[in-house]
This record gives sequence, C-alpha cells and structure tokens, in this order.
Amino acid sequence: MKKIVVLVSGNGSNLQAILDACQQGQINGSVAAVFSNKADAWGLERARMAGIPAHAIEAAQFSDREAFDRQLMLEIDAYGADLVVLAGYMRILSPAFVAHYHQRLLNIHPSLLPKYPGLHTHRKAIENGDNEHGTSVHFVTDELDGGPVILQATVPIFAGDTEDALNARVQQQEHAIYPLVVSWFIDGRLTMQDNAAWMDGQKLPAEGYAVD
Repeated sequence: MKKIVVLVSGNGSNLQAILDACQQGQINGSVAAVFSNKADAWGLERARMAGIPAHAIEAAQFSDREAFDRQLMLEIDAYGADLVVLAGYMRILSPAFVAHYHQRLLNIHPSLLPKYPGLHTHRKAIENGDNEHGTSVHFVTDELDGGPVILQATVPIFAGDTEDALNARVQQQEHAIYPLVVSWFIDGRLTMQDNAAWMDGQKLPAEGYAVD
C-alpha cells in the first residue's frame, strides 16, 4: 500500500478529508505521518486521534530555511513517502525540497489559479467584484502556487458575502476534490511530465481536468 505524508500548519480540515477517504477505501493508500511547522496545529491532534505519527518541526530550531527543509526531508523519507501532500502548510518551500519531491508533491490553493496566488484570496475575489471563486489542486513547482493545475472546483460569490462565508463554501469543495486527486495519484492515473499534469495518459489543459 502506498504511503502518503501530509504537511499542515493549522486546523487540518483537508487532512481530515484525506484520512476519512483512506478509512473509507476511497484512497487505496494510507497516511504514514503528519508533520507541522507549528507544535499547536490542530492537524497534529487529528493525526494522533487517528493513530498516525504526528511531528512538529519548528523553524526556530534551525539556522535557515534550507536547514529546516533538510531535516524535514530526512524525516519524511524515513516513512518511505510515495506522495507528499500540502494541506494548509503555510511555509515557502526551498528549491531543494521541491526538487527532492519532484512529480510527487501536491498542494491545494483557495482560488481558481492562475488567479490570486498567495494569501487573502477570498478577500481579493470579493473586493474585485468576481461572480465566482473556487479552489485548485496542483503539482508543486518552484513558482509560488504556479505548478500544473490538476483539478478545480468553482463556487458562486453572492451579494453580501463575507470572507468567512466564502471560505466555508470553498472548503466544502476542497474536502471533495483533494481526496479525489490523491486517489488518482495513488492509483497511478495522475502524473506530472514536462511541467504538465497528465491523467490516464492524456495531457490536461491549463485549467486541469474537466469534470462532466
């Protein structure tokens, strides 16, 4: 059975969705360990409650980002990870880390990429008067939130929406699509080649897989 390592910085609701999908057999793999850069991240407690090893590695222990990431790589590799999943992991990864997990590193971002990379995506969508917003699962490259998109989900923006209301609507979609993409990778259907996402041997368009 293939092994997944998940990195979190906070609540870990996407981690929970992946744990549930593994338990229900929707993902033909298992979460081998969870790591966080914050010792008080609730995502670590979710892992412990599921009987999964949970580790905190905090930046203050290291001289620089590269040293932090070297230690993180050592600890991830000790679990034999086939796939590394970023689930609300709020650290910029070093080029060495991204290169080490090239083609097996996934992230979910709360916008319809390439729109709104970085932070405060819900606020930006509301302030710009957008009619829709959403979330994107993508492979990770050195470009911030710029790797090949695999799958997106769209939600409407209603008049009077707050950031919290929009966030809740987006998260509901995240919890559906992230485990699905993880299952595709674990089953060998999804790959990254030539800086593009490929599904069942077909190169995906820039916006990712189109769901009928």
